[in-house]
Amino acid sequence: MTMKEIRFHGRGGQGAVTAAKMVASAGAEEGMYVASFPMYGFERRGMPVVAFTRLDDKPIHEKTQIYTPDCLMIIDPSLLNLKGVFDGFKAGGVLILNSSRPLEKAPSENLEKSGVVDATGIALDEIGRDIPNTCLIGAMAATTGWFSLDAVKNCLSEYLGGEVLEKNIRSATRGYQEAEVQTWGS
Repeated sequence: MTMKEIRFHGRGGQGAVTAAKMVASAGAEEGMYVASFPMYGFERRGMPVVAFTRLDDKPIHEKTQIYTPDCLMIIDPSLLNLKGVFDGFKAGGVLILNSSRPLEKAPSENLEKSGVVDATGIALDEIGRDIPNTCLIGAMAATTGWFSLDAVKNCLSEYLGGEVLEKNIRSATRGYQEAEVQTWGS
C-alpha cells in the first residue's frame, strides 16, 4: 500500500483527535507504520477541530499537517460545507461522512468513493451519547478496506474499557455494516 493520508474534521467533544489515534492503532494492528497528531486552535467544546493520520507499509518520516488527503472523515455534517474542508483533496479521494442522509451529489470533483452512515444516531443508540467517532471508524474500514473491522475492535481496548468498550465495539460494528458506500465518477 502506498501512504494513505487522512484528515479528520469535527468539533471539540466529538472525538476527532481520538478517532485519528484509533485509526492509527487499527493500522498498527494490521502491521502498518502509522503517525497521528491533532492540530489545535480553539480548544473548546463545539469549536472546529482537525486531526491527521498517516498509514503506510514503510516507515513514515513526514511530520507535517496533511495538505493533500487521500481521505476525509467529516464527523460533524455541518462542517461538510465549511470553506477549506476539501482543500488539497486528492483525485480518487474517499469521504467518510456522518449523516442521516445519503449524498445526492459529489461535494468535490476529486471524490471517488464515499461511505455515509448515521453515526450520531448509532452512537446515541449504542453508547447513549453523541460521540460518533467509533462508528465512523467502522464505516472507514468498510469503505476503504485499508484495515479490517477486527483491527478496529482490537484497538479500541487501548482507549476504552468495560461496558464503554463493549458499547463502542457495537457502534463500530454497526458503522461497518450500515455504511452506505457510493462510487462516484472520476
